[in-house]
Amino acid sequence: MKITFWGVRGSIPCPGRDTYRYGGNTPCIELSFENMDRSLIIDAGSGIRELGNLLMTRDFPKGQLNIEIFLTHTHWDHIIGLPFFTPLYIPGAKVRIYGPASSDGNSLQEIVGSQFSYHYFPIRHAELAAQIDYVELKEGFCDLRDGIILKTKFLNHPVMCLGYRFECRGLVFCTLYDTEPFRNVFIDDPANPAYNEGMHREGELIAAEENRRVEEFISGADTVVYDGQYTLREYESGKIGWGHTPCEYAIAAAARAGVKRLCLFHHDPLRTDDELDQLTEALCRPHLSGGMDVFFAREGTSMNITYD
Repeated sequence: MKITFWGVRGSIPCPGRDTYRYGGNTPCIELSFENMDRSLIIDAGSGIRELGNLLMTRDFPKGQLNIEIFLTHTHWDHIIGLPFFTPLYIPGAKVRIYGPASSDGNSLQEIVGSQFSYHYFPIRHAELAAQIDYVELKEGFCDLRDGIILKTKFLNHPVMCLGYRFECRGLVFCTLYDTEPFRNVFIDDPANPAYNEGMHREGELIAAEENRRVEEFISGADTVVYDGQYTLREYESGKIGWGHTPCEYAIAAAARAGVKRLCLFHHDPLRTDDELDQLTEALCRPHLSGGMDVFFAREGTSMNITYD
């Protein structure tokens, strides 16, 4: 497998002199496979624009474009690049968009396609030249053919969001963003009139079980791209419930799960390159991770997942 980062930033594109080394585009990852004329795209943030341009020069001359996009969820920063994805405007191109099924009754096509309306964009969804199919996913298992297996896990975010586990020929690549640790949402203060001991105890058990299931989901993975938008101090100073993970928690969870290589991802738009360098010095140390390779994602870089 080969992973290429086309966008690594969270929340909003933030190009500029303080972000050019790690990148300012929002999430987009390309996953390709050795000896296989096929690649998968994970998320359609602003980074997908440049990937679309590459596909036009690299793949379009070979024949019909067959593109598969896997959306972790439909928050703006993860779909904002779609209207600028050139293959959508190519007659004969086939684009399949996978994403989580909504819990509010709206289809994936309705949610994603709504940005192609005159309120937001000059081209309507019906005017796109490519053939676009939508596949709604829930938690479970999916055979993507060619020996590629996809497993999905619901994450903890303010909208329905999926973690992805891609398995192929004994290699495993996982994405685990946007998410934060599951926590007990029931009142924990016995002095509060609304406190219920039984509900509080049940909430503790459920949160612990879901966090265990997340670690089981990434267990033994060769590479995991994990939400690391905040530091622990930032998270505990007003960011709890925003749907993102402190770096320190991600490192500890991945180490417990036996992950071989951990990539911290979805950088805060206010985080400068120099600050990411400082976090690298502070957090990406073998004694903190049990020897696991830990690093912060950089836009424009690629890495191979190979057998030991």
